[in-house]
Amino acid sequence: MKKKRDLFIPVGPAGIADLPTPPGRAYHGLGTPAARAGRPGHHRIRREAVMDIATLRKTAKEELKGYCRVCPVCNGRACAGEAPGMGGMGTGSAFTANLEALSKVRLNMRTLHNVKTADTTVELFGKTLSMPILAAPMTGVLYNMGGRLAEDEFIRRVIDGAAEAGTIGACGDGADPAMFDSGLAAIAAKAGHGIPFIKPRAQDAIMALLKRSAEAGVAAVGVDVDGAGLAVMALKGQPVSPKTPEELRELVGATTTPFIVKGVMTPDEAEIAFAAGAAAIVVSNHGGRVLDHTPGAAEVLPAIARAVKGKGVILADGGVRTGADVLKYLALGADAVLVGRPLVIGAFGGGAEGVALLLGKMRAELAAAMLLTGTASVREVSPRIVSFQS
Repeated sequence: MKKKRDLFIPVGPAGIADLPTPPGRAYHGLGTPAARAGRPGHHRIRREAVMDIATLRKTAKEELKGYCRVCPVCNGRACAGEAPGMGGMGTGSAFTANLEALSKVRLNMRTLHNVKTADTTVELFGKTLSMPILAAPMTGVLYNMGGRLAEDEFIRRVIDGAAEAGTIGACGDGADPAMFDSGLAAIAAKAGHGIPFIKPRAQDAIMALLKRSAEAGVAAVGVDVDGAGLAVMALKGQPVSPKTPEELRELVGATTTPFIVKGVMTPDEAEIAFAAGAAAIVVSNHGGRVLDHTPGAAEVLPAIARAVKGKGVILADGGVRTGADVLKYLALGADAVLVGRPLVIGAFGGGAEGVALLLGKMRAELAAAMLLTGTASVREVSPRIVSFQS
């Protein structure tokens, strides 16, 4: 049940043009940000309590039983080797490496500065997003998540929830053609507000999916080259493999839609991707699910950013659990991040609203971390706000 009650908010002379909404709360009665600006005093607004995260997590734990434990800290230790499932490949070390790499990055707190508000908005692929946080591509609901949701329902929740939060979601590809089809349909239903990722299939197969993606009006399209080792694809008669620079250039040239290469973990391959004409790369080890013993994404990102900063958009994923993690990735050289496993919990525990709730929570955490590091906007994140634990 939703409960509504009045809440008095003190407002200074500058007004409340960008009043932050606490996670799990929606403010009503203040109008648009422009209308709120310059209205000092106390304003009575209606606060509508929506689902809380504890309930969301409890529901998700029931729905994902046997596939995801919904651990207090999602670090890959309890689910090591559970792939299929939600764990990492083999020993699970590539999954845990993502979180360990982030944990060694420290934020330098600064509170004596003139930054009073934090602007979390970002421009990506011709769209203005409320935050530099995107929903990562995820598929395989039946064998990775237990199948309590149909593939199309799961991805619809992710795409719709991301849009509700003011950002953008991605969909994936898999051995069952219905996986890509359902994701593209969910994006098309949002007027193309989404990014489909295609497995590194044969060239002609990828080109056919690139064409369909363009026809759906997607914001961007990608190939997750880090999926080249997925055995399940070959078992289903749909082999995947690494791409040569020439093959990558051919794919980029086959579409006018911004092209993303996902699964870049070295500076030289980042340079190859941009030389081939890619609009963006994703620094990612596929959530630790394809090759055991890889480093964490945050570990390799600085060197990649030094090599290719300014040549295109740098995205990163792996181990993002809070807004502080997002800020760390930005300080290390990313323009935005992708979030995966937490949004599985959001989708199963609370539908599209649950996805939006968790993304909103991360955005609020990011804004708070920006204020406490003297960072006015996402465009002004400095590498000086971080230090490293040896």
